[in-house]
Amino acid sequence: MDIMNTGTGRPFTKILDRLRGAGLRPTRQRLALAKLLFEGPDRHVTAEILRAEAQAANVRVSLATVYNTLHQFTTAGLLREIVVDSQRSYFDTNISDHHHFFYEGSGRLDDIPGDQIAVTSMPAPPVGTTIKRVDVIVRVD
Repeated sequence: MDIMNTGTGRPFTKILDRLRGAGLRPTRQRLALAKLLFEGPDRHVTAEILRAEAQAANVRVSLATVYNTLHQFTTAGLLREIVVDSQRSYFDTNISDHHHFFYEGSGRLDDIPGDQIAVTSMPAPPVGTTIKRVDVIVRVD
């Protein structure tokens, strides 16, 4: 199936609005990747997973472009990056306040609702900074 030609008239209206609302120019590649990311339930993807999905949907895109686009979407507030180790990041389409279980054996991430973890004490942030968010990753086998 060609993701860019779905035959439904205006298949990208919601995606266009979402990109423009985030201040991003809706290029063909951004539109195609956004469609893959945001149509359907929330999920966690790596750049490699998204590139494979793009190729399966006949979207020609390099891995570097996928990484750049994921980082642009994150900077624009459309995605949340979850860094599980120095070699691996996931991008989460659910940008609400929540945390994660990380299954070290399989690399899977599952959401933990934000109200199920309570941080009872925090150190004072360094001078001149404020705490933006607290991310908790619970690592399991």
